[in-house]
Order: sequence, then C-alpha cells, then structure tokens
Amino acid sequence: MKNTIFFLAASALLASMPLTAAAQEGIRLQEQQLNNAENTPCPVFPVPSERQVKWNETEFYAFYHYGMNTYTNAEWGDGSEANSKFNPTAAPNPKQWLEAAKKAGMKGGIAVVKHHDGFCLWPTKTTDHHVGNSGTQYGSTTNIPRDFAKAAVELDMKYGFYVSPWDLNSPYWGKKDEKGNYTDEYAKKVFFEQCAELAEFGKDQFEMWFDGATGGDHKGYYGGANEYRTIDNAQTYYDIPNLRDSIHNLCPDIILWGVGGEARWIGNEQGWAGETNWAMGSGEYGSETGWQWNSGESDAKATSKGWFWHSGETISSADVLFKMYLETVGRNATLILNIPPDKSGSLPEATVARMEELGKMMEQRLGTDLAPAAAIEVTETRTAGQTVDYKAGNMTDGNKDTYWATNDGTTSATITFRWDEPQTLRYVMLMEYIRLGQRIKAFTVETSEDGENFTRRCGSIATTTVGYKRILPLNGSTASSYGAGYKAKALRITINDSKACPLLHTVSIF
Repeated sequence: MKNTIFFLAASALLASMPLTAAAQEGIRLQEQQLNNAENTPCPVFPVPSERQVKWNETEFYAFYHYGMNTYTNAEWGDGSEANSKFNPTAAPNPKQWLEAAKKAGMKGGIAVVKHHDGFCLWPTKTTDHHVGNSGTQYGSTTNIPRDFAKAAVELDMKYGFYVSPWDLNSPYWGKKDEKGNYTDEYAKKVFFEQCAELAEFGKDQFEMWFDGATGGDHKGYYGGANEYRTIDNAQTYYDIPNLRDSIHNLCPDIILWGVGGEARWIGNEQGWAGETNWAMGSGEYGSETGWQWNSGESDAKATSKGWFWHSGETISSADVLFKMYLETVGRNATLILNIPPDKSGSLPEATVARMEELGKMMEQRLGTDLAPAAAIEVTETRTAGQTVDYKAGNMTDGNKDTYWATNDGTTSATITFRWDEPQTLRYVMLMEYIRLGQRIKAFTVETSEDGENFTRRCGSIATTTVGYKRILPLNGSTASSYGAGYKAKALRITINDSKACPLLHTVSIF
C-alpha cells in the first residue's frame, strides 16, 4: 500500500513537470523500485553488526576462571605472588573443560588467561610473571590459550579469552610522569602486546573479555611499589578505539566485551536479565531509545563460592541452572556460566556430571518443537518480493535467514498455531530478525483446549520485548517446577505493538 501511494503521488508530480524533467524523474523512480525489488522492510535503527549477530548466536557458553588464584585460595591476588605458586597437580586439560560445556548444550567458552594479578597462562614476552617461569612440573609447560583454542576447534565450539586490562603486577600500570599525567607505557608495552599475542592463537575467536576494573580500593604490588593506584578513564588509558580496530583486523568476528563497547554487562552476576530487555542501552533492561546496538551478557557462577575454584564448593542444581538459562538467553541476553577448574587443571567430577544432567534437561524441555507440525494462520503477510516471500511458514522452516513480516504501517498482528489433536504445551520461543533491528514492544500468548476459546498464559511475566530470543514458560514461572503443561489444540500470539512492521524468523513451541 505504501508503494502504491508513493507511486500515485509521484505520477501526479510527473504530470506537472516538463517532459525532460519528467523523464528524468521517471528513471529515478524506476531505479528506486528496482533497488527494493524484494520489498525488504526498512531497518529500525540501531542494528547489529555481523560480528554482533554471530556473537548473539553463541547464546550460552562457559567461563573458566583458572590461574594463580586457584593455588593461593584468593579471588584477587595483588601481583606479588611468586611464579612457583602456580603448581598444577596434573597437566591442565582445557579439552575436558569444553567437553563438559558441550554436554550442557553450550556453544563455546571463554578461558581466563590473565586475571588482575597479572599472571599470564601462556609464555608471554610482555612480563616475567607467567607460566613459563613457574619452575613446576606441569606449570612450566602450560599454555592455556594454545590448548584451549586447539580443543575448541576439535570440538567445533567457539572460543575466546579473558585478559584483564588491570595488572597489579606491572610497574607500568597506573604510572604517572613528573607532571602527574598518566604515561602510555602500560598500554603500549604490555596490554596491546598481550592482546596481539592472544589474537595469534586463532583468527576465529568470538570474544575477548575485558573486565572493567580500574584500581582504587585494592593495594597492588606494581613491581614493588606496593601502593594504591587508579585510572580515571579506561577508554582513554587503554586506547580502546585503536585496540578494537587492531584486534578486529586480526580476528574479524571477535567482540571486545566490557570496555570494548560492543556488548554490555547485564548489570548483575546472578544470572538474570529483565523481562523487558532492549538490545540497546545498559543494565538488565536496556533502553528502547538507545542509539547503539549493545546486547547484554549475563555472567554467573555455577558454584557456591568464588569465581575461582575453592575447596569445599558445591555446584548448583540443574534446575537452578536451567532457570538461569530461561532468565538470560530466554530474555534477549547471553549467558556465560562460570565452571572453574580445580588444582589439577581439570573440572571436578561433580561439575562434569552436573553439566551432563543440565544438557539432558535442556533436551527434554526444549528439544522437541511442536510448531512445525502445526497449521499456521496469520492476520497479514507482507507482499512478496521478486525472489523472496514473507510467509508464515518461514517461522518454522529452521532457516534463520527467512522471516515472516507484515506490510509497512502494520504494527499489530495475530499468529495462530493449530493441531488436529491436543498437544501438551509448556514453553513458547520467539526470535526476531534482529539484522533489521529490534521491534516488538508488546505481545500476548494464549492457548485453547478446543481450538476456539482462548485463555491468556505466561502469568504476570512482562510480555513486552522479544529481541534475539525470548522463551516464555506458559505457566508464568521460570522456577524449578517443570509443570504439567497445558493441553491445547491451538496457541495464539498477538503482537499488540511494534516499532515498525514486526519480523519473526522463528517461533518454537515445546
């Protein structure tokens, strides 16, 4: 309809023009029509970069806090630790770490290879504070980024590294000149070089994790200075824009998390995002009016004590971990779940067993999609392009690059799934085609036992945003109870409001 109105208005304009001008304008209009021959919806800005889309698709991945702190029973060392303190009781086994994560349904992992104490888990040229100088049987031959990257490739998993910008060991960190200005020695001599070394362990890394710690209330060794130091602007001090461009040149798909400005901390370390969650802005909820694409990542501990392994810690139940998944990945965020290796350099047996249990639970609860077997009815379908259509079946074809859409100007619609025989339903999953922006602002979900009379589901959950992925328990609870589900011959999704014509590439029903 929009194209028709535009054409009629343009025709009236052409009729009032001299022939030459009209001919020129006619050519221009034809070119415009040909430029959108597929009738592709206009993007709703901001939109993600291709690397941000790929990062979002990782969804659920592991965090491995392992290093000097594993052997000193600390969470934050001060950088004065003797290299010999790093003393694994066996050869560290990153492949075992990733195998456990894969059994849990994770798609990758991030290995901590340098924490705030500055101790590096590879033989770096930037400092003497590294594994090669440990002098211990297994420590001196350790190279975590090398072995972690190799294992990830073998297991077809994504991988990346946490490298702390803050360095309590380095004499250069936070150093000032005689005029009281910060020097650039640390960024140039240490941090940039460490990031470049890590980039060489694989061009296909998906994330480099930068903690936002900037000193202040933690006394550091700093090469023997033994003092408190702080920096006032991480972006400037670490020269992040230059670093980001340099690392992208080496690893084109890498996201620089944290101070890198390409993905945000979700705002807590408890494994939840807001029920309303925009992929712009900050914190648990984001902002509908944010000007930059900035999806949230939720970092959470699977164990009972710290981020690093500590004697006597326990692992959370599979039900608790599944709840975290629903409240992060199921709320338009990603989940990076910390499972720390112990002093042997491997994951404890209890952790491995729990990851396998979680994977089986995920498969049981979210593994059988009933939507492809349903007949789908929609109130409107966007006019097809020359070679592309926007039909309802695109939501169940398993192709993330096809999507259902309404016509321009239509910001509400109804999608109904029907089965000949009643099905037991517990969850519904929606995925927007985020390459053209996040759109949906309000929707409802209903089920019908007889196919005619509908009852609203999802309890008091805020059915507002969708984004990359939204998973809703129909009983309104993300808690441990799986529930009996609802017998239904139909499920209806009503999009009540959208920033522009809604685009859904997948709807799944479990």
